[in-house]
Amino acid sequence: MHFSTSTFRSLPAALLRDPPSARTAAIAQAFSSGGIDEALRVMNAGVAHRYSGIFALDGELLRNTHMFDKLGEVKPEALEVVVLKDSFCQIVLREGFFLTDNTAQDRRLDYSPFQGVVMSYHGVPLLNDRGELHGTLCHFDMVEQSISDEELACLQFTAKLLPSYL
Repeated sequence: MHFSTSTFRSLPAALLRDPPSARTAAIAQAFSSGGIDEALRVMNAGVAHRYSGIFALDGELLRNTHMFDKLGEVKPEALEVVVLKDSFCQIVLREGFFLTDNTAQDRRLDYSPFQGVVMSYHGVPLLNDRGELHGTLCHFDMVEQSISDEELACLQFTAKLLPSYL
């Protein structure tokens, strides 16, 4: 599959808000003091989702390079490497975002073996420092979760800071 930032759709205006300045300051400070892992932890603190992660493109695969788990457990083996064509990330890479509170009820995911297993997924594209697609930044959970407009803005803010840390 070939992806290009030229295919991205813009997020609906109703979902675009400036992230709260206290949150952006905390995320930026986390990058400075603790790098990617600390920034994921701080970003994840604003959502109910159990996981926040980075999935990097590697040919027809996505490799989970960083993940924060609220429960502090070992990364699920099934999420270490995901086949791109089975992933939710492919929608992010094709359209520029993907938001679903309940994958079991989302017909766009009928192709995926992860539908109904990973129940909620909210992701944005991640570019490298050359402006090329690197992968995705997302929040996800095994139970239904939603994301507020403010936290969606924080997710996008974090994605814009990440390239210099990859």
